[in-house]
Amino acid sequence: MHDTRLPLHRRHSALRTCLVLFAPYGFRATYHHLTRIAAITARLESDPDALVRAVEELHEARVLWLARAQEYAAQRRAEKRAGRRAAPNPRPWWLRTSWDGPDRVWYQDPSRHPSLRLPAYVRRQNAILDGAELPGCPACAEDGPRVLSSTGHGWIELCRGCAWVLAPCPCGQPHRILRCHATDAPP
Repeated sequence: MHDTRLPLHRRHSALRTCLVLFAPYGFRATYHHLTRIAAITARLESDPDALVRAVEELHEARVLWLARAQEYAAQRRAEKRAGRRAAPNPRPWWLRTSWDGPDRVWYQDPSRHPSLRLPAYVRRQNAILDGAELPGCPACAEDGPRVLSSTGHGWIELCRGCAWVLAPCPCGQPHRILRCHATDAPP
């Protein structure tokens, strides 16, 4: 990424490869976030420094995550030596997928990710993992009114900022969120 001798399209490809290895919001949503924050345009030659800005933010968040992941790995090794083989539930935020994290709508709509910088998001998720009771949405800290969205047979409450599912459907099953911007109230 930092090698200016490489063509811009190769450096851009390297950024996307970095996202395969570490993407706090998931690949598509993290890429959307970085292109928006770093102002990466379709014409890379118009602002080649945008790629550097993007990878710097990603690197800063990755350093925080690596430190926490190493602590978690050491803790799990100690638990296993002590005979506690079952992994904690819920699993740490970085080990969850779209299947066990249906509260993250940005897996379905990559443009609805938190507006926080990636390091701030990682710090927030690590604090929640440590048991901190943080105000507002768990993902973006938005404390405004919630948005109601229909699941077809019930209503869920979404964060206005990032569409995180704050109150799931009464049936208890995860649903694909078709309209993240719903503002209509239940009948």
